[in-house]
Amino acid sequence: MCGIAGVMHHDPSDPIDPDTLVAMAAIQHHRGPDGFGWNIIRDRGVGFSHARLSIIDLNPARGRQPFVSPDGRYMIAHNGEFYDYKRIRADLTSRGYPFATKSDTELVLHLTDRFGLEGALPHLRGEFAFALYENEPDRLTLVRDRFGVKPLYWTMTPAGLVFGSEIKVLFAHPSVQRRFSSRGLFHQLMQTMTPGTTCFEGVHAVEPGQMLIVERRDGCLQVRAKQYWDLDFPRQGDRPHLTEEAYIEALRSHFVEAIQLRLEADVPVACYLSGGIDSCSIIGVAAACQQSPVKAFTIGFDDADYDETAIAREMAAAVGAEQDILTVSGADLYNHFARTIWHTERSIYNTFTVAKLLMSQHVHAAGYKVVVTGEGSDELFAGYPQLRLDMILHGMADAAPEERADLEDWLQESNRLFQGNLLAQQALDDPALTERVGFTPSCLQSWLSSAPTVSPLLSADYRDSLRGYSPGAAIAQALNPQQLDERHPLDKAQYVWIKTQFESQVLGWAGDRVDMANSMEARPAFLDHPLVEFAVTVPPSLRLRGRRDKYILRETMRELLPETLYNRQKFAFMAPPAHTDPAKQCGMMTLVDQYLSPGAIAQAGLLDNIAVRGLFDRYHQAKTSVAEQVQLDAMIDHLLSVQILHEHFIASDLPQIARDRAKALEWRANESSAG
Repeated sequence: MCGIAGVMHHDPSDPIDPDTLVAMAAIQHHRGPDGFGWNIIRDRGVGFSHARLSIIDLNPARGRQPFVSPDGRYMIAHNGEFYDYKRIRADLTSRGYPFATKSDTELVLHLTDRFGLEGALPHLRGEFAFALYENEPDRLTLVRDRFGVKPLYWTMTPAGLVFGSEIKVLFAHPSVQRRFSSRGLFHQLMQTMTPGTTCFEGVHAVEPGQMLIVERRDGCLQVRAKQYWDLDFPRQGDRPHLTEEAYIEALRSHFVEAIQLRLEADVPVACYLSGGIDSCSIIGVAAACQQSPVKAFTIGFDDADYDETAIAREMAAAVGAEQDILTVSGADLYNHFARTIWHTERSIYNTFTVAKLLMSQHVHAAGYKVVVTGEGSDELFAGYPQLRLDMILHGMADAAPEERADLEDWLQESNRLFQGNLLAQQALDDPALTERVGFTPSCLQSWLSSAPTVSPLLSADYRDSLRGYSPGAAIAQALNPQQLDERHPLDKAQYVWIKTQFESQVLGWAGDRVDMANSMEARPAFLDHPLVEFAVTVPPSLRLRGRRDKYILRETMRELLPETLYNRQKFAFMAPPAHTDPAKQCGMMTLVDQYLSPGAIAQAGLLDNIAVRGLFDRYHQAKTSVAEQVQLDAMIDHLLSVQILHEHFIASDLPQIARDRAKALEWRANESSAG
């Protein structure tokens, strides 16, 4: 995993400043501390730079990017991993394609030469984001992996297009504007984002499974997006009719292969291990795949309601894993909150994100660069309570009303810690989403229900510009109706979650951004796309059966799992909210005094001071319910986040910070480029 950056000018004769390219690499040094490279194609107004985290082909000379093909037709900068690359490389070599490196990145150049870029993409398996410039058609293409595991952003300036792995990379370019958009700020305080957007004006995300194609037309860059892959649940009636045993055997085969591929690296590979069935299944298979004991890293909390270390210990002992437990205290979490926001580049609602950052720091210090993780399982097999609720409410047409009511009561009670957060306090119907999906997915209800509270918190200018704006309608408009039409309600709920919260939250600020903050590559085995393409065919009745979530995964992994874990309901990985812990609440209020004081609010100009004070009055009321307290905790985290985002990215001189970083690292533009 690495960090990429680059520019393409409207005018091909417009010179590119090498110092700017180097600064854009340096500001993301955490993504690639093992070296950097840059290259400019001067007669085309195109320049790339790259910060390298060496995992495949550790040779510093051979692995240095950007890569340029020997004939000069292509230039590439790549972040991520392509799995099964040895087999593909051997096949291409036998067909006369010469490889200059052992890097998996070089595959793209030869596959594109053989099939064209769009024809090459089906051969790429893994987590990736890359930029490919093709000299012959004078075309830049930005490509993001199928699920958006790896981030990739772009913006347009008067001179041309600027792109990078993180938003701060774009802001290191002196021509890129830095200001919040009204809608982006509104969504930051609500937690849920419209796909493809960020909180900053003019800054866009390349969406998962998307190619962003940039071409010159009449002296101006033209940008168009093309979807090369999407999550495709079968239409009702088109799902294959297999026996339960056949589904289990197929899942086992795909799952084992996915893990085997992710254990491939030129450096040691560890696993994250929680008390959930996902990571426990991974470590069980990983332990069987290798001769030496698996290294397992576990996060613990000093609150019994949220701590899963007991079950993780049981699993580690069962497979002979070498376990390392990092226990995070309440005081630790808000002490590192501001640093975490520098990396997430968006608001967070729970400090488990901070815990993940501290864990990746701990793993890096232990000498590891790569971990296999369990993200994606809940998305594929309906593990989250919001998805199960939609199955109960909308996907069990044949069940008796009393059975559905009993299951709903059980789900609400067993997830009472997450009321007001994962589960809405009261059902909400958004007309636009209901029209597009058939119902308002539960995964969006708790956040959309906060909109009436959020709007008054904004300063008058931002609030006035949002008159008539519907966040639910914006999200609905971004969803592909062809992937929702004639699908089972559970399939629809999973699709919406994957297109919204999963990409921006689970894989984004709780995944790549806090792992790569400490130069840690995370490999989510459940997101191996052949496994996913099989998993979407699994009937809803094998994902949720009675009170047993992720039923098919439990049955597939039953022989590997301790009985306690096999029988345990899915429990969301969360840090204890601030109101549960005096030390955490003290830490939170210390940040409140710094970032949400009347003076700080006035200086940033984002929030309404009177409304913020009113929110804290509610927070400190003794009569506030637990569910409301959870929601208020989340909103305070969001308020802190946007104020810290302003300090990090708007008030500071980021271009100068980036150049100072390059100077401190002794990364210089006058050194020889990769090309």
